[in-house]
Amino acid sequence: MRMPSLVQETPPLISPPVSSSPSTAEAGFQQWRRRRRSVRVLHAINGEHFAGAERVQDLLALRLPEFGIETAFVCLKPDRFPAARRSITPLYKLPMKGRFDLRPAWRLARIIREEGFSLLHTHTPRAALIGRIAARLAGIPMVHHVHGQTASEVGRRWMSWLNVRVERFSLGHAKAVIAVSESAGRYIANHGMAAERVRVVSNGVPSHERLLPRARPRVRWTLSTIALFRPRKGLETLLEALAQLRREKLSVRLRAIGSFESPDYEKSVRVLTARLGLDDFVEWAGFRSNVVEELLATDLLVFPSLLAEGLPMVIIEAMAAGTPIVGSRVDGVADAVRDGVDGLLCEPGNPAELASAIGRIVRGEVDWQDLRSNAWRRQREQFSDRGMAHRIAALYREILG
Repeated sequence: MRMPSLVQETPPLISPPVSSSPSTAEAGFQQWRRRRRSVRVLHAINGEHFAGAERVQDLLALRLPEFGIETAFVCLKPDRFPAARRSITPLYKLPMKGRFDLRPAWRLARIIREEGFSLLHTHTPRAALIGRIAARLAGIPMVHHVHGQTASEVGRRWMSWLNVRVERFSLGHAKAVIAVSESAGRYIANHGMAAERVRVVSNGVPSHERLLPRARPRVRWTLSTIALFRPRKGLETLLEALAQLRREKLSVRLRAIGSFESPDYEKSVRVLTARLGLDDFVEWAGFRSNVVEELLATDLLVFPSLLAEGLPMVIIEAMAAGTPIVGSRVDGVADAVRDGVDGLLCEPGNPAELASAIGRIVRGEVDWQDLRSNAWRRQREQFSDRGMAHRIAALYREILG
């Protein structure tokens, strides 16, 4: 059997070091003892994108070692994630030939056994399907991470129906299911998961030690939206709201950061942009890995999602940067943003209400500086990456006894 591609060199199996120097030997022995006490966890992901869920996975790989957890990745659709991630943990490529190609499960089980992983952590319905088989073959427990509401999608009812059922079947073997927000926890419980197996661990991002001082914009406001652009993200609603703001003579421009899910969808959005007369007021920046720098340079983050989310990473990254948010009142967004405190919320799919919310901030009817400071404090208290890693590490140790 052909072994999987390994991007990062796999660490050797743990064994006591040998040295002729007493001091070196003692230091090496202490390091060996620490590794013996650590837990090795393999994260199974898709890997074709580097959006919010993938940033969670990358941050966990960076933070979990602080709590005695060694991590590695296996990618079932390796594309953007291997190159975009910041972590340097081992990464295996096990590409699936199709949605129901189960052959990688046996190769994954072999990796688990040979590398001594204690637990498998899956992150998508596809990964959960492969992971259920591999975990049973390797004889280790599995946990699953719900990053969003699988049943929520635009124009893909058959695919959503299929994903829900694959996820439900695959989670029968999971020792626990991690939900990224209270609303995501309710969603998974309503879809048949026993409440005692659902654990809510909010997404987290690095915190800034202090709120960087910024002056309220005097003339032109820069709005940003950051996403993997697809119909559910409400980009059309934002463009129509932007056209309304321009008609009201407000000096605003939009920087759209992210890639499009498909060329056909990008074409339709570009046609709408031209029809609304917004070509000179919208900058299509494409995919950017430096999300924090982008947020520090924007005046408002606009998140016009049409459907329920998990807990969008870009929302809490904006809060950490002290960037006020105007978003849709949907699950996930409303879990993080307190309307009128950290930002403003409006009904999804309503361009007039979205334009009104943005206009209230631009005109000074809502204090922009108050929104900034409230958002920054809330992220530090509720949505830190260290807190996220600490709670997940505790769950691992609870499952492993």
